Amino acid sequence: MAAGAAAIPAAIAACGTPGNGKTPAGSTKNASASKRLVRENDLPGDRHWGIKHIGAQDAMMGYTGQASVLPGEPITLYASTTARSFSVKAFRMGWYKGDLARLLWQSGTLPGKRQRPYTMVESTRTIQTDWDISVTIPTHDWPEGSYLLRMDSDHGQRFAPVTIRSADCRGKTVIKNGTATWQAYNSWGGYNLYNGPGGPANYNNRSYAVSLDRPYDANGAYMFLWHERKFIALAERQPGLDLAYVSSMDIEAYPDLLKGASSLFSLGHDEYWSPPERAHVTAARNAGTNLGFLGANCCFRRTRLAPTRLGDRRLVICYKTSYMQDPEYGKNNKLVTSDWREPPDPDPESSMIGTLYESWPVDADYVVATPDAWMFHGTGVQKGTRLPGLVGIEYDRVNPDSPIERPIQIVSHSPVTCQGINSYSDSAYYTHKSGAGVFNAGTMRWVASMSGLGHEFGLTARTAAFTRHVSRNIVHAFAHGPAAEKFPAHDNLAAMQEWAGDPIASQHNLWPPIVL
Repeated sequence: MAAGAAAIPAAIAACGTPGNGKTPAGSTKNASASKRLVRENDLPGDRHWGIKHIGAQDAMMGYTGQASVLPGEPITLYASTTARSFSVKAFRMGWYKGDLARLLWQSGTLPGKRQRPYTMVESTRTIQTDWDISVTIPTHDWPEGSYLLRMDSDHGQRFAPVTIRSADCRGKTVIKNGTATWQAYNSWGGYNLYNGPGGPANYNNRSYAVSLDRPYDANGAYMFLWHERKFIALAERQPGLDLAYVSSMDIEAYPDLLKGASSLFSLGHDEYWSPPERAHVTAARNAGTNLGFLGANCCFRRTRLAPTRLGDRRLVICYKTSYMQDPEYGKNNKLVTSDWREPPDPDPESSMIGTLYESWPVDADYVVATPDAWMFHGTGVQKGTRLPGLVGIEYDRVNPDSPIERPIQIVSHSPVTCQGINSYSDSAYYTHKSGAGVFNAGTMRWVASMSGLGHEFGLTARTAAFTRHVSRNIVHAFAHGPAAEKFPAHDNLAAMQEWAGDPIASQHNLWPPIVL
């Protein structure tokens, strides 16, 4: 393996696609739409879109009354601040010649006020607010995309994320915003789906349901910025792509939303899926839509969405290991919010994503197993090439003890040591009888690695160049319809000698496994 740890040539950073990198002869598919995207990203950006001063926890905070809207539909913003006034700027995230965002709208000076304290639903320990609308934001002529609303006051700044969603995804490369997972980890008010006040030691005092009717913690958009933004910038920079944007709630709400889509990309950390969302994505794959999972721990938790006072699908329910307390237990077990692989209705995620989540925490090199795999074309990697820091903090593996589609090709097989036990993290690609191609990176740092420098974890410019190049290859290969015929998977599961079961859980007698 060490002998194969050759340096990756500078050519890896060049933009390229599998084969000759050209659009198929005579193809005009989505040409006008892709030109619109190019024109959008040629517009002036605003490199000062970021937050410079967060301030105190209550200095500036807010949330939107809609996880997503169609272009032209209004967004209601609920804000609270300790300052006398504040203002709002709306940024569309993209490439914009390296500025990464474009300013679409800004308010005037708005009166600031402290909104009412939050309340808690005791039965599920759900934190929620009942705030007044601070401003209604028009979205006329806003292009579809991922947006950050930045609230600015003299006391601090915060983001509120929102999706301007696509109504029609036919022939498009669809980017999913993982809104349900963002909310699962949101500890604003002291509670999320992992713990109550006091952190991880307070797991038994966690929420069983979390509401979108509250601000996000930290800077307001941490999960989006770490796990999704860098891929969006890469995708918007690509010529010939027609992009669509949706949230996890949208995929559940509209069964035909993904009909005819060329591909769907799930990014970074996309853990929480409802049964309708999974069913709709699986149906799209079965109809030939390619799937790209550029992360790990995807579709691990089964959720149920419910309404709040502000609208449908704004409550994310997940009892996890306390699933026997779920009101649906014994009534409709398919809706019980345990982990997808767990009772009372086990359905492991591997049947859709190709890999199975194994454990955390890990921090390891990514090791190439199949250098001639099409998604590695143009990278110059060899068998055993190591990409520093790319595997972490959670990882997946191809597990023959779980349902998997064949043929499946394991393209990276990276040794990891997790909780004192040795195992592997895998990137894998399978093709479905529908013609769809499905790639799973198997590491949560895939998207985060794309900027390279300035990170801990040992991530380097070489690692960033590799993930960007491979992602471009996948995006372009998946953009022109079912990928299996041109890019078949070459099954190597037997040769890789993968073991069945979960070595981490079995060694520590942990079941279900502890999950970050």
